[in-house]
This record gives sequence, structure tokens and C-alpha cells, in this order.
Amino acid sequence: MKEFFETYTQHQEDIEYFLQESLKNIGNLSIHKKNDFKQLYKIFPSLELVYIIDKETKIQTSNNFYRYKVDESAKNKDRSHLISKLHFKESNMAFSKPYISSATKSTCVTVTIKEGDEIFFLDFQIDVLLQKLNLIELNKPFHSVTKGFYILAGFSMMILALATILFSLYDFILYIFSKHDIALEMIFKPIIALTLSIAIFDLAKTILEQEVFFKSYSKNSRVETKLLTKFLTTIIIALSIEALIVVFKIAINDYDKMINAFYLIAGIALILISLTVFIYFSSKKYKQSSDSQN
Repeated sequence: MKEFFETYTQHQEDIEYFLQESLKNIGNLSIHKKNDFKQLYKIFPSLELVYIIDKETKIQTSNNFYRYKVDESAKNKDRSHLISKLHFKESNMAFSKPYISSATKSTCVTVTIKEGDEIFFLDFQIDVLLQKLNLIELNKPFHSVTKGFYILAGFSMMILALATILFSLYDFILYIFSKHDIALEMIFKPIIALTLSIAIFDLAKTILEQEVFFKSYSKNSRVETKLLTKFLTTIIIALSIEALIVVFKIAINDYDKMINAFYLIAGIALILISLTVFIYFSSKKYKQSSDSQN
């Protein structure tokens, strides 16, 4: 939703020009009252609501005309608060800022047109409008399929993360109450399992946030960088704990194989250096992008 507002703001001048010229070309809006503005809905796929207000009394004189229904409850309501926010241009046309409609619950922008003693209000759905102008890529059937897949995958990963935590705790408690001696390795194993569970849960949470609950229709490199950084950091912590266990085991049982522990620690250090370089260049690129926009 925030992305729609940002995209609209970036291209506001072009969008307003498109709507202004399109509405001018269809002529007077009053001729469409007799058929409940059905012809307008055929012309504008992004149009979602039309209503009329008297210019003098500021009272709504018409019903709310939606694409597939008519709401009579809005008629005769005082709309002076809407009129006070309008700034009409020379063409007797005004544009609102993007907002969330209380009537349709969608993001929209309102175009207001004066015709005689009447003021026409036309609400355009922003996401459909942006798609029409090729400013975003939105395919609703495909989006529904991918959204269902991400819901299944995301919640499955959360369940597996919870199962990993429960199993590691169960295994640890079972080991404590057994007759075996307590080993250092059995203390670190649940920690590794818990750390990996956090990484899996964070990945699932990010997938659900970005692809389900707050769907993003364009690539956001900053979000992807944050996700990758967070996931790799958790993996590095888990590997570091495992390396520590390996060092202890080799030092106690087989000192000649200490080189293997060195290889593991060197590999972790290489991952850490690579992640540091990646964060540095990503931050530099994002900073340059922000400076260019400003």
C-alpha cells in the first residue's frame, strides 16, 4: 500500500494529466447520469465510485454509484468538509491526494469536476490506475496463486521452526534425566537448534510480510539486503557455535586433527568477510540512489 502511494507521488504529474485529458475527451459527465455512469466504468477500469454534490448547498444530491451496485444511504449527506479541501484548476478540475477510501477500503485518488451547479466526484483505484499506465506489474490471478503458495510455505516453515525448538528441548531434557554423563556437546546442540530455528522463523516471517500481508509489486533491494544479512548472520552464529564444539572435541580427544577445526573457522571467517563486503557495497549503492533522488 505504501508502495502505491510512493509510485503515485513519483508520477503524479503524468497521472493527473492522463486523467484530465481522458475526462475532457468524454465530454459532459451529466449525460451519463441516466444510466448510472455505467459507460464511464467501461471506459475507466480504475474507476470505483461516482457521486454528485450540489455546488451551493454542499449536499450530496445523488446516490453512490459503484461499478456493480448503487448505495442510496449516502444521498442528502453534508459534504462541505470535502469541498473545503479542493483546489480547482482553470479547467474546473481538482485532484485529491492519495488516500484510503472509507467507502471501498482501497487506495484511491479523487478527481472532482465542476459542471454547472453540480460537482462530480470520481474515485479512481490507485493500483489499477498504476497498472493501466504500466507503472507497476500486477496480475491478480497469478498473484492469488503465488500468494497461496507463499502462505503455505511461510506457515510450514514456522511450524518446522517450532517443531525444531520443541524437539531440541525434548532431546536435551531427556538426556539430562538419563543415566549418561552430561557432556558439553549436549549443551551446545540445543543452542544450535534454537539459533537455526530463529533463522528459519525470520525467513518465514519476511516471506509472509513481503509477499502476503504487505505485498510488494516491485523489487526492493533494501528489503532483500536486510533479509539476506539477517539470515546469514544467524547462520554464521550457528556455525561459530558448531566450530567451538569441534575445537573442544578435538582438543580433548584427538589433538592431531585440529587443522580441521581451523578449516571450519577459516570458512566462517570467509563468509563473515564476504557478508561485510556485501553490506558495505549495498549501503553505498543505496546511499548513492537516495542522493540521486534528492
